[in-house]
Formats: sequence, C-alpha cells, structure tokens
Amino acid sequence: MIRIKSLTKIYHSNGIDIKALDNVNLNIEKGDIFGIIGPSGAGKSTLIRCINMLEKPTYGSIEIDGVEMTKLSPAELKEMRKKVGIIFQHFNLLSSRTVKGNVAFPLEIAGLDKKTIDNRVKELLALVGLSNKANSYPSQLSGGQKQRVGIARALANNPKVLLCDEATSALDPETTLSILNLLKDINREFGITIVVVTHEMNVVKQICNKVAVMEKGRIVEQGLLVEIFANPKSKIAQNFLRSLTFSELPEELKDKIRNLHRGHLEWKIVKINFFGEVTAEPILTSVIKKFDVDINVLYGNIDHIQGIPYGTLIVELRGNNKIEGVLRYLQELGLEVEVIGNV
Repeated sequence: MIRIKSLTKIYHSNGIDIKALDNVNLNIEKGDIFGIIGPSGAGKSTLIRCINMLEKPTYGSIEIDGVEMTKLSPAELKEMRKKVGIIFQHFNLLSSRTVKGNVAFPLEIAGLDKKTIDNRVKELLALVGLSNKANSYPSQLSGGQKQRVGIARALANNPKVLLCDEATSALDPETTLSILNLLKDINREFGITIVVVTHEMNVVKQICNKVAVMEKGRIVEQGLLVEIFANPKSKIAQNFLRSLTFSELPEELKDKIRNLHRGHLEWKIVKINFFGEVTAEPILTSVIKKFDVDINVLYGNIDHIQGIPYGTLIVELRGNNKIEGVLRYLQELGLEVEVIGNV
C-alpha cells in the first residue's frame, strides 16, 4: 500500500542544512494500523507530510497504492490526495462553518452536487456519532467532538489511507480512548490503512499492529508491535516502554523505591517484564524455593496487547550474594530484567 524508499528531507536555514529525514525506508501493508513513534524533533510530522506531499522530499520515493507520489503533476497530485485523508492534532476546522459545512467542504471542492454531498455528510456524521451536531459550530464542541468532525471530513472522499498526525495529543485519556476505538472500527469496517504518528507509547499499544521507532530523522527499529514490546532492541524503544511502565506508578510508590535504593545498597529493586504464556507461571515462587531469598512485591500489573498478556513486576530482592544468581536465573527463563537505579 505505502512503499517509502531512501526518503530524505533537508531544510536550508541561514546557510545551514538541516536533515529532518535521513534515508527512511518503510513498507506499510494494506489494512495496517501502522504507528510511527518518536520524541519531539524525530521527524515524525515531516514524514507524514511527505507521504501526502504537503512537503516535497529532497531525495527518495513514496509510492501509494502503486502510484509514485513524487512524479505526479499538480493536477494528478490533487486527484491522488483524495485517496489520502489526514487528521491533525489541533483539528484545523473552519470556525465559520457548521459541523455539516466542515465535513461537506472537501466534497464541494471535488465538485459534487448538493444532494450527493448532503447524503454523504449524513452518512459520515452518523459514522462518527455526531448526527445531532450537524448544525453546531466548532466553538460549541468538545475536543473529542472536534476530532470526530476532523475524522468525518478526512473520510469524505472515501480515502484508501488515513494519516493521523498526533491526533489525540490534545485530548484527555478517556476521550483519546474513544477516538482510538473509532479509528479501529473504521479500519475494521472499511479496510482503510491508517498511519498514526505519536509520541505516546500508550496510543501505539492501544491501536497499532505494527510500529516504527524514529530518532533524529531515522528509523531505528520497526516491526510487529508484539515483537517490539517483547524485545525492544533500540535504546529509544526501551525508553518508551520504560516510560509506559513508570507513568502508571503512584508517586508514593516511586518515593518508596527511591528511598529503598538509597538506604539499602545491598538490596536491589528489580523490574521484571513478562510476555506471553510465562505471565501465568509462578516465577517468584520458584525463585524463593531455589535461592532462599526474600522478595517484596512493590508493584504488579498485567495487561494485554492484541490478545497477548504482558506484565510488569517491581520487586525488592534481599539475599546478599544470592541476588546476582537470581537475576541470571530470571534472564535464563527469557524474562527482561532491569535493576532500577531511579524512577
């Protein structure tokens, strides 16, 4: 569906070349919900703007549904963009138009007749759950409702690809979840390929089946989401997963972990990540029996990603010279083990 090869984007500023994208290669299959994650400045938004040619690449190729985007004439590009919808972080709605008028706008530009436009707008507003807001203005809507209008507008021309540029960053967690569920429903019902750009690992976890991790304009890791979660190879992916774990910890527990680490250097605070079937195994019981150590569970959580269970345990180990043996044993079982120095 989307083939990106050797994509490079260089900006020129005050005589200095700034490489926003550096030899990016991606293969996004039809029907994927593909996540692109990275910190601010990683090149995520530049990449998504290059995909629909809002930014012209310096080098490289972008192929969508068999069409090479970089070789299109302005008229051909205008037609091709109808196949590529985009939703934005800050909604980009027209404040002077009603909800109905905003969704109708791309259809009007396409030159469709009024009856066709009215019927299509009704379908779209029903799809996103806003039939009762057709005559409201953006100023009268919540953030989640504005983004639903943005989604309806992006779907107006029946696109094959939907690009989401930090589409939930301005929303609260509950609203974010409702928007992600809507996008999943759209993907499932219509088979639309969705590309999600975000700096939030939790968004990727909730919706994507594949993910690419960006840093300093480059793709440093990509693959199936479950594989990245189970065995992140790049430092940046490991940091994203670590931030996902520790963002869930209560502050009082973080304080306890810090104090334990400072006050008892002979003890160790250890984070253990479980993935798949091992999640159900009595690992800690076997450790206690085998090594005769004391284990104090400070935090535990089990969640699911695409139906596969994964979990995190944070434990305090006391056992002096036996602790290193415990850590090796856990690693031999295939668990990801990290001695925590700070949180």
